[in-house]
Amino acid sequence: MGFPGTWMTESQSVVYRVVPKCACSTIGQIMHYSDHGRYFDGDIHDAKDGLHKWALDESKEPIREVMAAGQTYAFTCVRNPYTRILSSFFDKICGVQRNGKRYRGNLVPMLIQNYGIEVGGKDGQQEFDQIKSFRRFLLFARDTIRWRRPMDPDIHWSASSGHVSTFVTNGGRYDKIFWTEAFNDGMQDVLNNIDTKHDVDLTKVPRFNESADHGPKRAHPVEDYFDDLSMHLVYEIYKRDFELFKYDFENPANKKPIGEIDLDEVHIKLGD
Repeated sequence: MGFPGTWMTESQSVVYRVVPKCACSTIGQIMHYSDHGRYFDGDIHDAKDGLHKWALDESKEPIREVMAAGQTYAFTCVRNPYTRILSSFFDKICGVQRNGKRYRGNLVPMLIQNYGIEVGGKDGQQEFDQIKSFRRFLLFARDTIRWRRPMDPDIHWSASSGHVSTFVTNGGRYDKIFWTEAFNDGMQDVLNNIDTKHDVDLTKVPRFNESADHGPKRAHPVEDYFDDLSMHLVYEIYKRDFELFKYDFENPANKKPIGEIDLDEVHIKLGD
């Protein structure tokens, strides 16, 4: 039994299933602060201590034991598929990463050559046709998810429901799934249900790992990037995300959910 993408506080107060591009940096820092009274100095994804992570060998057994006991509060956070895939494009494809290099080495040159996208030059700051390039990236994302070519899908644009489901299929159960679009309300509900060594004031939490710092700024409203074909592709990729997490497929301009998440439905449909 494994729990990939799972983080847990060292005090074992709470378990979190990471979903990329869904405020995971901020959530990880809040978990770190709740145990240690300070934020991790750097990107929380680089932390090798202060937080249990399934990717760390020494963390696997503590996480396994807590999950077997089934008593620890578990949660995750999701995001509107339209804004999530847009964020992935501007951050991971157009942006220069924090190590000063392009994401995944030759990925961007391959996209430029094979899909004809532009990324705003070497630094991602030059003007380019964002809408045309994004729609071509969307074709690439669909190809990776539908046919696993020219590569396997990347965690930053594979469906949120896929990340959420591994926790369920391996025996976990969520006590809370909340939306990034109502982050403070959802995160506060989590904090209200767990015992922390240090109190967290969400109104004073800094913003961590903002993707806008990595790439060009979005020049148009969200809905301008999605014509009828793009919406069809998004629904093909993220149908389960729209349905389970209650987002509005019909209107890309509406990033807010249109219903309440039914945890029983999530566990039934993702537990198959």
